[in-house]
Amino acid sequence: MVFEEKVDSKIFTLTDLQKRIEFWRRLGDKIVFTNGCFDILHPGHIHLLAACNELGGRVIIGLNSDASVTRLKGKSRPINNQQSRATLLAATQFADAVIFFEEDAPENLIKAIKPDVLVKGGDWKKEQIAGAGFVESYGGEVKTIALLNGFSSTAIIEKMNK
Repeated sequence: MVFEEKVDSKIFTLTDLQKRIEFWRRLGDKIVFTNGCFDILHPGHIHLLAACNELGGRVIIGLNSDASVTRLKGKSRPINNQQSRATLLAATQFADAVIFFEEDAPENLIKAIKPDVLVKGGDWKKEQIAGAGFVESYGGEVKTIALLNGFSSTAIIEKMNK
């Protein structure tokens, strides 16, 4: 399988992802979910994804659509379009699946895939994490991962603009 096919095979629609999750669960795999804009991929993002991977199981990344990023970050964002961002994430060894979501928060996506573990960066408090209560309601875990200091897409963009 050539590189592009390997990467593209990790980018899912919801229907296809649900089928894949069903297959993974039959194998006994744990489902780990995280999400974000991932506008300019940097070491902080890789740190988060590596931590998700260390929790075991299959790592699913919910990726804000372009329209969602614009609503959250402003008219000048995203820097990279959603397909480019998905390709970069899918190319990492840490991602088993990447899926877009249109809303500002992935609550509906979380309800559709029912992850065993929901992960966000340490800048989020549990009560702020979309889907946290839902995941805990069926015995899932919610984890926060300490940030890798000095990295953020916003800071990188600000530095470029100076």
